[in-house]
Amino acid sequence: MASKGAGMAFSRKSHRLTSDAEKSRVTGIVHEKLLDDYLHRIFSSTDRAPTAATSRKLLNFQNLPEHLDQLLHVDEEAEEEEESQGKVEGRLGPSTVVLDHTGGFEGLLLVDDDLLGVIGHSNFGTIRSTTCVYKGKWVYEVLISSQGLMQIGWCTINCRFNQEEGVGDTHNSYAYDGNRVRKWNVTTTNYGKAWAAGDIVSCLIDLDEGTLSFCLNGVSLGTAFENLSRGLGMAYFPAISLSFKESVAFNFGSRPLRYPVVGYRPLQDPPSADLVRAQELLGCFQAVLSVELDPVQGRLVEKESSEWQLQGQPTVLLTLAHIFHRFAPLLRKVYLVEAVLMSFLLGVVEAGTPAQAQSVVHQVLDLLWLFMEDYEMQDCLKQLMMSLLRLYRFSPIVPDLGLQIRYLRLTIAILSHEKSRKFLLSHVLFDVLRSVVFFYIKSPLRVEEAGLQELIPTTWWPHRSSREGKDSKEVKDETSEERLRRRAYERGCQRLKKRIEVVEELQVQILKLLLNNQDDNGGEASRYIFLTKFRKFLQENASSRGNMPMLCPPEYMVCFLHRLISALRYYWDEYKASNPCATFSDEAYIPPQVFYNGKVDYFDLQRLGGLLSHLRKTLKDDLASKANILIDPLELQAATMDDLDEDEEPAPAAAQRPMQALAMGGALPLPRPSWLSSPTLGRANRFLSTAAVSLMTPRRPLSTSEKVKVRTLSAEQRTREDIEGSQWNEGLLVGRPPEEPEQPLTENSLLEVLDGAIMMYNLSVHQQLGKMVGVSDDVNEYAMALRDTEDKLRRCPKRRKDILAELTKSQKVFSEKLDHLSRRLAWVHATVYSQEKMQDIYWLLRVCLRTIEHGDRTGPLFAFMPEFYLSVAINSYSALKNYFGPVHSMEELPGYEETLTRLAAILAKHFADTRIVGTDIRDSLMQALASYVCYPNSLRAVERIPEEQRIAMVRSLLAPYEQRPWAQTNWILVRLWRGCGFGYRYTRLPHLLKTKPEDANLPSLQKPCPSTLLQQHMADLLREGPDVAPSFLNSVLNQLNWAFSEFIGMIQEIQQAAERLERNFVDSRQLKVCATCFDLSVSLLRVLEMTITLVPEIFLDWAQPTSEMLLRRLAQLLNQVLNRVTAERNLFDRVVTLRLPGLESVDHYPILVAVTGILVRLLVHGPASGTERATSVLLADPCFQLRSICYLLGQPEPPTPGTALPAPDQKRFSLQSYTDYISVEELAQVEQMLAHLTSASAQAAAASLPTSEEDLCPICYAHPISAVFQPCGHKSCKACINQHLMNNKDCFFCKATIMSVEDWDKAASASATSSAA
Repeated sequence: MASKGAGMAFSRKSHRLTSDAEKSRVTGIVHEKLLDDYLHRIFSSTDRAPTAATSRKLLNFQNLPEHLDQLLHVDEEAEEEEESQGKVEGRLGPSTVVLDHTGGFEGLLLVDDDLLGVIGHSNFGTIRSTTCVYKGKWVYEVLISSQGLMQIGWCTINCRFNQEEGVGDTHNSYAYDGNRVRKWNVTTTNYGKAWAAGDIVSCLIDLDEGTLSFCLNGVSLGTAFENLSRGLGMAYFPAISLSFKESVAFNFGSRPLRYPVVGYRPLQDPPSADLVRAQELLGCFQAVLSVELDPVQGRLVEKESSEWQLQGQPTVLLTLAHIFHRFAPLLRKVYLVEAVLMSFLLGVVEAGTPAQAQSVVHQVLDLLWLFMEDYEMQDCLKQLMMSLLRLYRFSPIVPDLGLQIRYLRLTIAILSHEKSRKFLLSHVLFDVLRSVVFFYIKSPLRVEEAGLQELIPTTWWPHRSSREGKDSKEVKDETSEERLRRRAYERGCQRLKKRIEVVEELQVQILKLLLNNQDDNGGEASRYIFLTKFRKFLQENASSRGNMPMLCPPEYMVCFLHRLISALRYYWDEYKASNPCATFSDEAYIPPQVFYNGKVDYFDLQRLGGLLSHLRKTLKDDLASKANILIDPLELQAATMDDLDEDEEPAPAAAQRPMQALAMGGALPLPRPSWLSSPTLGRANRFLSTAAVSLMTPRRPLSTSEKVKVRTLSAEQRTREDIEGSQWNEGLLVGRPPEEPEQPLTENSLLEVLDGAIMMYNLSVHQQLGKMVGVSDDVNEYAMALRDTEDKLRRCPKRRKDILAELTKSQKVFSEKLDHLSRRLAWVHATVYSQEKMQDIYWLLRVCLRTIEHGDRTGPLFAFMPEFYLSVAINSYSALKNYFGPVHSMEELPGYEETLTRLAAILAKHFADTRIVGTDIRDSLMQALASYVCYPNSLRAVERIPEEQRIAMVRSLLAPYEQRPWAQTNWILVRLWRGCGFGYRYTRLPHLLKTKPEDANLPSLQKPCPSTLLQQHMADLLREGPDVAPSFLNSVLNQLNWAFSEFIGMIQEIQQAAERLERNFVDSRQLKVCATCFDLSVSLLRVLEMTITLVPEIFLDWAQPTSEMLLRRLAQLLNQVLNRVTAERNLFDRVVTLRLPGLESVDHYPILVAVTGILVRLLVHGPASGTERATSVLLADPCFQLRSICYLLGQPEPPTPGTALPAPDQKRFSLQSYTDYISVEELAQVEQMLAHLTSASAQAAAASLPTSEEDLCPICYAHPISAVFQPCGHKSCKACINQHLMNNKDCFFCKATIMSVEDWDKAASASATSSAA
């Protein structure tokens, strides 16, 4: 709200009294006595005793300037001292101290505009200041922006550094390293304590005593070094060495020190004289705000500042003009803004209620804008916000978060002022500052300093549990003591959460101010300025992924996202309240036309259908017919040329490029790229490098829009009408498809904010949510270690006092660590994983699901949707399931079952959607579906989707495995079967039960949950047509042959490497690939087992043309697997015995039970005719060995017919040893199978006749010739030619095309030949 005087066109110049005529007129404004009282009341010195009215000089506007000069007079000594700051004894160098960007550095560094912030951009870069000291006591402060590897301290000009040695690694250089908690001077010792992001390190040097020390957040760490070298030529520079991505900001005295130390002087002297003047003028200004003139009564009226108003009285206006004539130039200085104006405004905030404080701040800002020149006010506001942001970010965490609250309240008061808010939005918040910092609540790494011990006096830690839901959690019975501890801990957590919620609510208020769209008086509303800056912010982070120093830190992104969602939903529902046709935020989604009408710029982000230019060319007819969007052919041609030339450098940019890089030690004079932002406070302006480096320019300029747009403007050029639309213009929603409703969901600008929020989650929020789970994992690990230690204490004999002492010490260490971590976990749960945060992520998930569903209805135009919508849908569900437990469960969320079903339908439909071409997103969809079917709740959701969609999903899964990611597909089919196969009810393999899993919540370690419904769909589809089953099984058998052959080849190499005496080393990547091939072989065998169980006729009904061929191929592969795995003291045995890391899953059990399951289904469960065929084929295979079947039951040789099986040898593998995994019935079936094969093998051996070599198949030499190819006449066995024809139609021998295959019998052929003769 602007004051009454805000509309007057007064400026400081118009109030100056330059002529006697003016002076005489002014003195008549009020009578002399009242004017004298008023001016003496305003301009009385704060450090002088009040003068009696009879003895004081009469004041009026004629002699006021003289009086002000006397009031602001500063001792000449102080003036001279300030003018000669560069000549202070004990200091050499410029009076303004900054980092030396011209030659005092080593490595590649990024330095801020003010030459006070620095980011490491190489291995270990070093930089020093421009000023050194050689005598006296000096101090400077370093604001730690990241807590990584840095060495901060002092060095001399003769110190030489490189990429490995920095400050403290050479003689006459000294450093403190809070990352490793050590001090450095050539050698290193323990010193101080660990620092954290947001801490302030004070570096003190006493050259009178020759000592050097450090402070952390104002607390002395003690003397670090003594006996410093002093004397002729010895002067010390502030210096720092920092590793890649680390960042700090220096304060040499350009701003008030946060923690000044008595007796120590900052390297840069404060502007003492100006400081005195500014404080005097501020006192005068405060006096104006506390008194009002009553001309009628002829008296002064005391007023509260919150009640004072500018009423346009000339006397007051002229008084203020005199004040600001001297005050305004001072308010452009950083030091004075922070020391004077900031202190005053913070005092206003603390003194009254938020409403009163806001009123006073508004009055102050109105007066500043009125009496200061625009450029002065803009500089003042910029410095004010920079100081405020710095104070907020680097303020210590206290129990009530009081410091953060006061800074946020002042920020709200400033941003509530419309003119100031629009200026800050347009020029400061996103351009100069990292305003996202205002929405971050930093986590205290030092629990004691944050007061969490008092807030949460009792600690407790949850037990590790499953993340599927409450029904599957293994709830451990609590003792009464544990229950009391848990409840006390939860009460402490609630107290902490309430305090954090106060800060979060203030942060949401800031965003509500920035999203205000009703303040469009005399210019663009705040929301549309915010949208432009927000889009640019997203573009910087999307374009700079992988270049970490350029990104907004992900922990900031998480907090920013949650506050943005709160503000967005507030305005969304507020619009619904006034527009009944709109929707509530609970039903929000992004209309599909936003993705193809070009109104929102998605930069270079990938679309589902590929490149945008390609989609506009291929789908231009669909755009015209469905969305009434026409694309000019010339624009299409321009788009094609843009795709071809996008990697070439534009001519203007090439012209600006310097001819060659500067010499060693020079700074590259780069223009400031807007995408390059410092993680400290400001924007990085300079690259510093001691080597020649190439200019880093973005792939495309960010300030301009794409070359080809469909009726669009760049983000900077858009107006409110371009976004919201008008009577004849739909704005952001132009090109509405017929499937979309005509009524608007909400304001178009809110749709763009929502789209940006989803993009933010994709950029870094999901990654950070997963990272923060590490705190909970640490708690679980320490809790497990504590329980193990306590068990050992109970079992330890009392006579072993030495062991008892060590165990007691370990118990104390673990308990203290758990106390610390449990309190930190409470903070993380309150700020990152609270119920409200979970609901925000859940809301984003539902928004993405609705958006995908609406986009899918547009047919081919679905390809325009950015890939990140599907990614966010997948990742947000994963976060809800895996990251927010065990405190909060996804099952508690409203509409949980419906959401699971909708996500299941999307995964089932789109994992094989031809409109999606990106390899990465297709793999993500496949992996998400594979994970989805591993958990009971989500698998049941898949079963709830419409039958037509289920059948289509299974049909896609049964497509041939070639030319697609068949491993994931096979994994999905295996999960549908797991729990039904032979000995396939295990969660973990038997030999791994004694080992600790890396993560018990992995999908592969979930309990079996087969789906009979989807199995039935699979069976129906395999019976459906003559080509479905053969093509699918042929691809499965091909992949099994490949996977097992690769596995055998790899274990041969591993065995050879392990047996070499000179080098016992195996590449870990090779081990991982080997284990993967083994797992693939097992899973493919399980799919074959499922197929034989569900549809045995595919192999056993020889009326079908491919059944015999498939059965022979299957028998061949099964025999190969058995022979390789069961041979005595063979390669497989030796590798398994080695138990190499990475090959844990390789064992006899998983592969042998899979093969056994197939054989049992063929030889025991099948019909009599099928069993006979399967037996004959198995025995006819030349690789068949009965001994391999005996191996399954631990028998070295086949038993004599009619005798009982002997007891298995304990040293040998036997299925009988796995009674916990294999049932009695299953073992009986194996024995029945062995007896059957023993008998059939004996009969086959007695009945077999010798075969001439000429009559054997020339391909396999295992079966007699039984087929002849037409028209070429070459011959082979049926098995070989049928297998060959599955993949190729050319003859083995002559490459002629085979038209047909006929049966061939030698005797019949010979008789036919003789008859012809």
